[in-house]
Amino acid sequence: MAERAALITGASSGIGLAIAEVLGEEGYALTVAARRPEKLEAAAEGLRAKGYDVAHVAGNLGDEAAIQEVVRTHRERHGRLDVLVNNAGVGIGQTVDELTTKRIDLQLNTNLRSIFIFYREAMPLLRAAGGEHRNALVVNTASISGKAGEAWLSVYSATKHGVVGFTEAMNKELGGTGIKSTALCPAFVDTPMTDFVKGQVPPESMITTADVAESVRYLLRTSPGCVIPEIQFIQPGGGPLPGV
Repeated sequence: MAERAALITGASSGIGLAIAEVLGEEGYALTVAARRPEKLEAAAEGLRAKGYDVAHVAGNLGDEAAIQEVVRTHRERHGRLDVLVNNAGVGIGQTVDELTTKRIDLQLNTNLRSIFIFYREAMPLLRAAGGEHRNALVVNTASISGKAGEAWLSVYSATKHGVVGFTEAMNKELGGTGIKSTALCPAFVDTPMTDFVKGQVPPESMITTADVAESVRYLLRTSPGCVIPEIQFIQPGGGPLPGV
């Protein structure tokens, strides 16, 4: 069994893959999960090529059975869970007049509902790690849109507000268990998810995936008595979303 193990969702690219690389560098055995099998396989092979112990599970992370399979695979492969990174997410821009139920449900299920279920399913492993070293960690990827709602991204903003609120609630509920939770709230990060705005916000002026991933390395080093409930990452001057 690994001395430390981490599970990262949405890890086939972008922020999730960057966080997985940091955790691998820090000596954690990894389970990575994402929706697209081919893309996830390539990411997992890249991590293994660096010498990391990696399991990978592809599936719809808005689906309860898929979440249970990810946690089961992680438990059987690594036997423990010290860090859970709930990073899988999707953002779909629509005005309120145009909202479609399918796109509402996709964002609610992937961005928010999945986090509730991952906590529930992983809780026995997280409680065991928290009881052992008092420093189990859950990182939830929110957004700066989870701090101030954005026009056109209303459903996405609502889900990310929910992530921030649930993270706060978990720190209160699990405060005596040795499990700490942090919400990461970045503005525009240079990933494919922000391609829609790169005509207005140049990629070179965006936050990098390394900026966000390195915050996780810091969180790993905090003492059991230190909880960081959220971290915001913003562009100089605030970088508001251009009007749409």
